Amino acid sequence: MHVPDGFIDAPVSVAAGVVAAGAVAAGLRGARRELGAARPGSLGGDDRTAPLAGLVAAFVFAAQMLNFPVAAGTSGHLLGGALAAILVGPWTGVLCISVVLLMQGILFADGGLSALGVNILLMGVVTVVVAWAVFRGLTAVLPRGRRAVTAASFVAALVSVPASAAAFTLLYALGGVTEVPLGSVLTAMVGVHVLIGIGEAAITALTVGAVLAVRPDLVYGARGLTAPLKLRVGGELVDAPAPASEPAPARSPRGVWIAGLAASLVLAGFLSFYASGDPDGLERVASDKGFDASAEEHAGAGSPLADYGVEGVGNDRLSGGLAGVIGVGATVAVGTGAFYAVRRRRAPQEHDEAPRNSA
Repeated sequence: MHVPDGFIDAPVSVAAGVVAAGAVAAGLRGARRELGAARPGSLGGDDRTAPLAGLVAAFVFAAQMLNFPVAAGTSGHLLGGALAAILVGPWTGVLCISVVLLMQGILFADGGLSALGVNILLMGVVTVVVAWAVFRGLTAVLPRGRRAVTAASFVAALVSVPASAAAFTLLYALGGVTEVPLGSVLTAMVGVHVLIGIGEAAITALTVGAVLAVRPDLVYGARGLTAPLKLRVGGELVDAPAPASEPAPARSPRGVWIAGLAASLVLAGFLSFYASGDPDGLERVASDKGFDASAEEHAGAGSPLADYGVEGVGNDRLSGGLAGVIGVGATVAVGTGAFYAVRRRRAPQEHDEAPRNSA
C-alpha cells in the first residue's frame, strides 16, 4: 500500500507528515525503553536488541518484495506493522517500518517522497497501533502460552491491514485530488485489504510462532505470557519453583540473527523473482475508481535501483535479486546503526539514576 506522489494533495500530505514525524519522535523515546529493557534472565539492559530490531526491519523489507495473489488481477504484500510490534515492541516497530519506507523511497523509488509521511502514518503508525491494541487485548483474556501468542498475532495482523486501508480512505476524503465516490472507495479498499490481511496474518503468525519455538525470550510481545514450567508431583502438575540463584546471562541471539538474515536474503534475492506481478490492492482500487491518473512520477525514478532492479544488469532475475540483496543489506545496516544510537542514548540516564536509586 505504498501511496505515490499525487494521490493526496500537498496540505494533507504535509499534515500527515507532521503527525508521522510526531509518531517517530515518540517512537524514539519509547524505543529507548524497549531496546534498553532487560530481557528475562539477563542482569541489565541488553544491547543485543538493536541488531534484532535491525533484522526485523530487513525481514519486513524482504517480505514486502513478495507480492502474493489475493484475487483475479490483484496482489498484496506484507505491511509488517503487526509483526514488528510483536517481535520488538510497538515503539520500536514504528521505527522499523519507518526505516523500511525510507529505504524504499530513496533507493528504489517505491512510495512517493512527498507522500513519505502519508506512508509512515498508514503503514508504520496505524498498523502498529491497531495491531498492538488487538494483540494486548487478546493476550489479556486468552490462556497464557505460545499458542495464545501466535493466535493473537494472527488476529492482530489481520485487523491491522483493513484498518490501514480505512485510514487511507479518510486521508483521501480530506485531500484526494480526484472526485470519486468515497463510499465505493472505502468498500473497495477495505474489501481487498481484508483478503490481503489474511496473507499478512499468516506470515505474521508463522514468523512469530517460529521465533517462539526456538527463542521465546526474543519476542517482545510474549514477555510474561508464556506458561510456567510444570512438574508432575504425586500425579498432579504443579509450577516448577523459581531458581534460587542469580539468573544466568541471557543467551546470545546470534543463531536467530543469522537465520533471520539468511531468510531475508533468500526472500529478497531469490524468491522475489516469483512474486505476483499484478497491481497491489491500492493500485487496483485506484485504477478501478479512476484516480490512478493523478499519480506523479517519483522524484527518484532515475535511481540505479529504481523499481527493484540494478541499472545496467540485463538479466531480470539477476537484476532483481541483486537489488533485493542490496536492499536487505542497506536496511539491516541503517536500521541496526539507528537502533544502536537510540539504545545508547539511554545509557547516561541509567547511570545517572543509579546513585539516586541506591540512596
